[in-house]
Amino acid sequence: MFPGVGTRVRYARHVGWETDAFVQTLGSSAPATVRAYRSDVESFAEWAARSGVVGPGEVDRILLRRYLAYLATRGYERRSIARKAAALRRYFAFAKRRGLSEADPSRRLTASSGDGRLPRVLTPGELEALLEGPESAPTPQDPRVRATRLRDDAVLELLYGSGLRVSECCGLDRDGLDLAGGTVTVWGKGGKQRRVPMSEPSADACRKYLELARPVLSGPETPPDAVFLNARGRRLGSRDVRRIIDRRTVVPTHPHALRHTYATHLLDGGADLRVVQELLGHASLRTTQRYTHVSQERLVGVYKKAHPRA
Repeated sequence: MFPGVGTRVRYARHVGWETDAFVQTLGSSAPATVRAYRSDVESFAEWAARSGVVGPGEVDRILLRRYLAYLATRGYERRSIARKAAALRRYFAFAKRRGLSEADPSRRLTASSGDGRLPRVLTPGELEALLEGPESAPTPQDPRVRATRLRDDAVLELLYGSGLRVSECCGLDRDGLDLAGGTVTVWGKGGKQRRVPMSEPSADACRKYLELARPVLSGPETPPDAVFLNARGRRLGSRDVRRIIDRRTVVPTHPHALRHTYATHLLDGGADLRVVQELLGHASLRTTQRYTHVSQERLVGVYKKAHPRA
């Protein structure tokens, strides 16, 4: 019987695994990726420790394959297992360079990522509820409440209008906004920078927020470069964005749905798939193909225009 993960004893923090040093090699990765990779390696180390394995030098390919099979029996999605396999490949390459292991048992270690689960495309009504807010809501008298509403407007308009990842929106600095030129520059996955257009509503919402709301929300601990601030005057976080969405709609909505809806609407409007790839900041076109879908109406429209017998 395979060992269970059980209570996290955090064996991965033992000196032999050197996970802190491993994390230092992930400097160009997004913070969420760093946290996920650390957790993935620590979880594997804890699982392996219950079989008597106390360091990376005692791990072989068979043990890694057993671990991936164990994850499958525990009901993990294929995409999650594939990410964990990627984290282990990255870690054991580090372990070999570090001299913690004579060989790299994770070479060619793969796990099918499957199709994954994509957020559904928001309906026009759901999108309007998020971007416009309750129609009957009066203008709040409290300056901080008014400032919060202006911030929420700007965040949601930017997520949908420019297709930003939540992490990119939260990490946005003031010099990344070019309101006159209508563009926003963000740092995406892998430390890659890209500049994307802003919609007129998002540029207008950001302008109002910066002029009228940010000064109200700022405080002693406010990072001077941060665009979006939370109620404590600190840089907005992903959990804050979830709360913004929860306040605007009663339908459970994942923040990523705004980005997915952005991409889908571009394709529905006739945008080239490679253009959408650039706008989203995807390294691979295959990622864009999995991430978006083309509506049945557009497929029919392309067929009627392109096929001589349509």
